[in-house]
Amino acid sequence: MGSYSDCTSDLDEELPVFDFLQPCRHLSQASQTTTQKPDLVNLEDSDAEHAVISSLKKESSDTSPAKGKPTKRMAEEIQASKEEALRRRQARRRQQQDREALRQEQERQKAEKKALAEATKALRPEECIKHMVVSVDPALLQLEGGGTLLASVQALGCSCCIEKQLIPRSVSWIRRAPCAQLHEGECVPEAHIVMQMTEEDFITLIHNYIQQERHGRSDCSPTLRSWVEEQQRRHPSKTLSLAVIELEKYFRLQKLHNQKRFREAVAGADVQGEKARKKRKHGGAEVLPEVSRVEVEEAVVHLQLYTGVSVHFLSTWKEFSDHITMTTKAVAEAPFKQEKEKTGFTFYLESEWAGGQRVDKAGKGLLQVWKRQIQQFNRVSPDMAAAILAAYPSPQLLKKAYSQCRSDGAKVSLLSDLLIRRGEGVTSTTRRVGPEFSKRLHLMMHSCDPELTLDSSL
Repeated sequence: MGSYSDCTSDLDEELPVFDFLQPCRHLSQASQTTTQKPDLVNLEDSDAEHAVISSLKKESSDTSPAKGKPTKRMAEEIQASKEEALRRRQARRRQQQDREALRQEQERQKAEKKALAEATKALRPEECIKHMVVSVDPALLQLEGGGTLLASVQALGCSCCIEKQLIPRSVSWIRRAPCAQLHEGECVPEAHIVMQMTEEDFITLIHNYIQQERHGRSDCSPTLRSWVEEQQRRHPSKTLSLAVIELEKYFRLQKLHNQKRFREAVAGADVQGEKARKKRKHGGAEVLPEVSRVEVEEAVVHLQLYTGVSVHFLSTWKEFSDHITMTTKAVAEAPFKQEKEKTGFTFYLESEWAGGQRVDKAGKGLLQVWKRQIQQFNRVSPDMAAAILAAYPSPQLLKKAYSQCRSDGAKVSLLSDLLIRRGEGVTSTTRRVGPEFSKRLHLMMHSCDPELTLDSSL
């Protein structure tokens, strides 16, 4: 029989040793630490305790052989992470959309500025003619001077198109947008229309006007005014002007015909021969009604007063081509001139007055300032201002002269006898300033009322 020690040694060899007291050792160590450091708060004890428990849970989870489905907490964490990723993705998408919208807005503003700069540049006199299109009616090109007209327009530097116009034998204008091709959406038609009226139509319409105005005939024949009013009623947005070519030829032939008739009447020519000669046409003057120059001028003035339409009399087709060229330039430069005239003043400023008068440090220019102040009065010429300047070169000297006068009447009439000289040499004339302007200048120098109207106080 062996001893007890032998049995225990055998058991130690066969059985594994488990350290069941390890948690307790940890607790004992923690308690020892607590006893050694009594100054720490109890929160440190609880943290240590939680750390121990969490380590035990981790060890138990690592040693557990079962690997099943994720717990409910893990599923919630996964869903929350998915939602967070979705929110981040949507935020990035919104940021990209905002950046894209900002980029498009900047490009749009840049394009608008560029278009505005091009439009402003297109209004300049040296550039505007390039954006004009002259529309010519085909009937004009079939006449005698059609080729001259087309050559003049092309030499001007603008575009030209041949198409049927609203009014026969007329020329109209179209303004093309900058950097645009010639198509309907980017072209703006101008209001001006120039019509070439034939000599026969013009004389016939004037003859009908004379018959209606002087002789009281109210037949259905159109007059010059009624025909123009009909065109204005059909095209209310257009500004019409007429051009008549070679009207002087009609007057020359009419004069020759009248002289011939007078000679035949004096010579006692028979009536039958006269009727036979009337049937022959001499340049078309005998088949047209007779209208004098005075009647033509009367009809043209009447037309312009009641309709605002002007008539241009041209001698040759070359003059008609030049007239179309000058009208093209005027129509092209009209917007630029209108913008230039917008000065913000309700009155007209001349170029020499608009810039003012410069005065240097030495006082040079003060004399011209005083002269301009005098010329601001109504009905004051430069000669009158120069006469006052010769007597009183500054406002201070004039005020000193007023102070030396003994009465108010002497002050009012101080400038009345100043002589104003006009011209030089033997053709020069003189006159006096007069009491009217003398009184106005005295009121300007002494009145304390800023709203006083000088002319009404006379």
